[in-house]
Amino acid sequence: MQRSLLTDCLLEESKAIANASEKLCPIEVEKALDLILNCSKSYGKIIITGVGKSGIVARKIAATFSSVGLMAVYLNPLDALHGDLGIISKNDLSILLSNSGETKEIVEIIPHLIKRDIGIISIIGRKESSIGKLSDVILESSVDKEICPLNLAPTASTAVSMAIGDAIAVAWMQMNGISEEDFAFNHPSGQLGKRLTLKVEDLMRPIKDFRGINESTNINKIISEITRGGAGFTWIKDKQNKEHLIGLITDGDLRRALQKSTFKTWDCLTAEDLMTRDPITISYKEMVTRALTLMKKNRKKAISILPVISEERKIIGILKLHDILQAGI
Repeated sequence: MQRSLLTDCLLEESKAIANASEKLCPIEVEKALDLILNCSKSYGKIIITGVGKSGIVARKIAATFSSVGLMAVYLNPLDALHGDLGIISKNDLSILLSNSGETKEIVEIIPHLIKRDIGIISIIGRKESSIGKLSDVILESSVDKEICPLNLAPTASTAVSMAIGDAIAVAWMQMNGISEEDFAFNHPSGQLGKRLTLKVEDLMRPIKDFRGINESTNINKIISEITRGGAGFTWIKDKQNKEHLIGLITDGDLRRALQKSTFKTWDCLTAEDLMTRDPITISYKEMVTRALTLMKKNRKKAISILPVISEERKIIGILKLHDILQAGI
């Protein structure tokens, strides 16, 4: 019963957002994006304001804009007329949020924005409202009803306003060709920061810590190398160029080979019999997330170890799945 009620509420909000997308005027949307693009190109900032729940949404939109590289700040309308209008400077742009379009504190700010020649984009529920009449661009956020059973608590309306803010941020990213590297620049910390900034070379273990073996190495030596220091693998060198990798043997390869062999033939097994030839490798310059993708999408058996190669395709390190997970990726 409770789950069904929650599902119904979510569906109602999703319908409100879908309906709002159809109500948006394409011309107004284009004008809004042009103003925002010009503001960012002229190194201005987006001043976003709202009262109550709209104020909370305005803070979130400002935070989203800033996170993608679009400079934005939240202006508390209650403090604006008491000195905080001083944050507004030349080339700035304003976005005003109000479901009714009549929010007193917002209406009182508008003349001062006009005096400063600041463009006004409003995200409002009523186009013919006081705020709408004084705006340069209107992005309509009206809803047929709130999902609140009393049709009073801001629910669907705030979801629509936030969705419009998110859509603006994404559209701006696409217009400016924002890359993962650009995004990472503003997210250096936390799990997201790690995912966007950690490279293979940051987590790999240098190959000097692991002695390689030859194709003819016997089973006893192989087991010794795999267990030495808890390595869990050993790598096979090229006879001609000892810095080149030709194969890899993990403890899993060893177990599978021993299962297929009889006790009498164990002593005859060599690295050539057990190794995975031409294993998947990764460049030290790649992102750790790329390495994780390679490990997950692999063939029929799981990969927990990736050899790391240089630009000359020489093996320079080993990246372990355990170390990636330990890093919180």
